[in-house]
Amino acid sequence: MKDLSNQQQSIELLQQLGLKEYEAGCFVALARLPKGTAKEISEISEVPRTRVYDAIRVLESKGLVEIQHSNPQQFRAVPIEEAAETLRQEYESRTDTLIEAVGAIEPVESDGGDEELTHEVWALSGTTAITNRTQQLIDAAGREIVLIVGRDEVITDGLLAQLQEALDTGLDVLIGTQTQELREQIAETLPDAEVFVSGLEWLHSSPLEANDDTTISRLLLIDKNTILVSSVHETDTGGIETEKAVFGRGFDNGIVVIARRLMATGLPRRQDPDVTEDE
Repeated sequence: MKDLSNQQQSIELLQQLGLKEYEAGCFVALARLPKGTAKEISEISEVPRTRVYDAIRVLESKGLVEIQHSNPQQFRAVPIEEAAETLRQEYESRTDTLIEAVGAIEPVESDGGDEELTHEVWALSGTTAITNRTQQLIDAAGREIVLIVGRDEVITDGLLAQLQEALDTGLDVLIGTQTQELREQIAETLPDAEVFVSGLEWLHSSPLEANDDTTISRLLLIDKNTILVSSVHETDTGGIETEKAVFGRGFDNGIVVIARRLMATGLPRRQDPDVTEDE
């Protein structure tokens, strides 16, 4: 049953990387064989034999399958590491082309004209999308980055490297953690950052609702005027459902003001993101 699950998962992942269902099925079937005929591939993959040849031709053109011109013809999949790298390069090439194509589209003015929308709040879903937005906001920081971590999983090698780059350019970086252990780990990696135990107990539980399983994953404040707050619902097994976030900018934006003040709760005044340099 586990093999079947892994096989189906592999097919679905290959489809997400651009292969069609029959192509993905044939590749996974060949990955289980040292080599195989169209008949064998059809039997393992349940792809109609007449469609196997079409799928194999596409896979060969992509560099994912090799063909031995014998009678009958024999096919074999390239090593999975090689196939993954080929698909990754093709995927990256498509995303680069997408960026160029969309960037070249002529923009259309909205009814609001060029008015800066500083009081709007936008929602974002999915850990990957939220992580990418976090990286984008950190890259755009000009003075200060304040990050309060609610879940240890938020801290990755990539994020630490990005924060180190920010420190190298002279930005102030303040990081709040839930535990002393994580604080020490981050402080060792980023000795120039100001790392502290936040003391914000409401990140993990609501003081008003005992059964609330919502956990704040991250609170990110950039230059005191841009905020991103993300949260997850924890399952009974400790896993998480889809991460969701809200994002807003503007020093007078209500959500930014509230977040600044919440982040300051229980922190020393010198760490208070709502205190200006003149105060």
